[in-house]
Amino acid sequence: MKRKLTPSFLLLGLLFACNSESPKTDYPIQGIPFNKVKIDDQFWSNKIETNRTVTIPASFAKCEEMGRMDNFLIAGGKMKGPVKGKMPFDDTDIYKTIEGASYSLTTTPDPKLDAYLDSVISIIKIGQEKDGYLTTYKTIDSTYTPASWCPPGGRWKNLNCSHELYNSGHLFEAAVAHFRATGKKNFLDIATKNADLLVRVFGEGKNPQVPGHQIVETGLIKLYQATGKEEYLKLARHFLDYRGDSTKRKIWGPYNQDHQPVVKQEEAVGHAVRAGYMYSGMTDIAALYKDSAYERAVDKIWDNIVSKKLYLTGGIGSRHQGEAFGDNYELPNLTAYNETCAAIANVYWNYRMFLLHGDSKYIDVLERSLYNGVISGVSLDGKTFFYANPLECDGKFLFNSGGKLDRQPWFDCSCCPTNLCRFLPSVPGYIYAQDQKSIYVNLYAQSKTVIQLNKKISVDLAQTTIYPWDGRVIINVEPEKPSRFALRLRIPGWANNHPVPGGLYTYSGPEKFKPVMMVNNEPFIYKEEKGYAVAEREWKKGDVVRFAIPMDIHVVKANPKVTEDAGKIAIERGPFVFCIEETDNGKEMSRFILPENPNLKVNFDIGVLNGLLTITGDALIPGDKTLHSFKAIPYFLWNNRGINEMKVWIPIK
Repeated sequence: MKRKLTPSFLLLGLLFACNSESPKTDYPIQGIPFNKVKIDDQFWSNKIETNRTVTIPASFAKCEEMGRMDNFLIAGGKMKGPVKGKMPFDDTDIYKTIEGASYSLTTTPDPKLDAYLDSVISIIKIGQEKDGYLTTYKTIDSTYTPASWCPPGGRWKNLNCSHELYNSGHLFEAAVAHFRATGKKNFLDIATKNADLLVRVFGEGKNPQVPGHQIVETGLIKLYQATGKEEYLKLARHFLDYRGDSTKRKIWGPYNQDHQPVVKQEEAVGHAVRAGYMYSGMTDIAALYKDSAYERAVDKIWDNIVSKKLYLTGGIGSRHQGEAFGDNYELPNLTAYNETCAAIANVYWNYRMFLLHGDSKYIDVLERSLYNGVISGVSLDGKTFFYANPLECDGKFLFNSGGKLDRQPWFDCSCCPTNLCRFLPSVPGYIYAQDQKSIYVNLYAQSKTVIQLNKKISVDLAQTTIYPWDGRVIINVEPEKPSRFALRLRIPGWANNHPVPGGLYTYSGPEKFKPVMMVNNEPFIYKEEKGYAVAEREWKKGDVVRFAIPMDIHVVKANPKVTEDAGKIAIERGPFVFCIEETDNGKEMSRFILPENPNLKVNFDIGVLNGLLTITGDALIPGDKTLHSFKAIPYFLWNNRGINEMKVWIPIK
């Protein structure tokens, strides 16, 4: 994303009593933080460990090599030279990598990494000005032009493109992560010094401008949660309240989601990463202030995306130009943008929507993005990356950043690799959640956690499963004493004959089997509420729940208004979208047409990518009456064997 994005993590806890101008509550549902969940899972454990041992060290090495750290030393007068790098948000590559490393420290203690982070933080401190300002390229040279699309200027000039506030947002998120991981305040002090400056400069009766690239909003809210300083929360709201309001400032238009007040927006427009971060911040405000106008706005925008602008892979942002959402139903495959950072932002936002509403449909979108559009962005070995994630590759259209057809180890704008650094260690935090009377199991992965239910009852939970390859899940429920509560197990939309909420995609064929639940080896007739199988009873030590989720192969069709997918189908199984790749199917793959009954079968193929489940079937080639066998692999794995053609949507006869 040519102008950085910003993520926001799951909200932890926050119960500050305040007046009507301040929030009275947190989200009605609370996530179980990732560092409270021990994951021991065939699928995610390897990815998280690869991120820790390969991706994070490689990103720090690139930050050193490309001069990211030198810029802080030059800004602080400890080194001489011009600005190094090409983007106004290069500072954030360091921040995001620190964030990911901090998350990793909470689950895998590493004294050497801990010491290295302290050394990097000391370098960052050198680049901070005395009043707290921290954007190195402007400190070094206010006449410097960081990119052709942003003119030079001093502090707070050209905020639509300068990324000064974007830089602050990632600083805040990383500093809070480091503080929560280590208990140290060395990085948090740098962040609060910068935030205090923002409070002095921006707000009612001060500088009326808002960030050109959102993320400072969620960063400020996290900083508020860590420090209790309400001025940070109020400034986050101010930035959102002033956005798109032409009575308060000159507005920038839809690219920055700055075309109308945020509470009046109903359609997702503009730069997709900026949008995802902004919607996350809006959802925070809706929850923390119990603001019905903000809640209505995020609900309407969410409905617009899932019913008209969401890719089957959970990606968002169809246009390379502007890295932006297109018109309703504009979902091209070959030229799809689907930035990796946008998929990550989509996870952040949908998790917040779940915490606000308690409906599994938001986790359906989250899971779809997670297993397809997010992890497609990084290779199996953790060393190379996609910036864009198309649903088709013809071997000619240069879709990846820098005009490439394959994964790259780094980019001039390296937001996606460093965003993956910080995101992957957080995955365990999306598995479980709770409210006062319920425990939610949202994602299925072999894991353990301890939940303090209603701050009274300690409940040990342990999942045993090989999900996502198999839908059978065993959950051991161990309350410290017999207790009545509801265990809410998510019924994935794809197991309920609904690939996504909103009807943009549907399955071909009748609904098959429903998930089955047993408690202590006895059939349990559960209630279905908001997409959850609810088992409410008195639980005691030794209780065991078995939940069997059918994993049929599904044939997907798109809404007829998606003209790119007319006369085509896609294939899914479980949370995975599948694709066909030239490596498995030869040069004729581009001509494949599937017959009415393609004879789809699941196979374990030891010869493909170190062994995985594949789907095989029959295909036709025009002019040839012979049936040809094809092989499909999970979409996230494509391009791990070199440059070749690929398709998700396949023509049908």
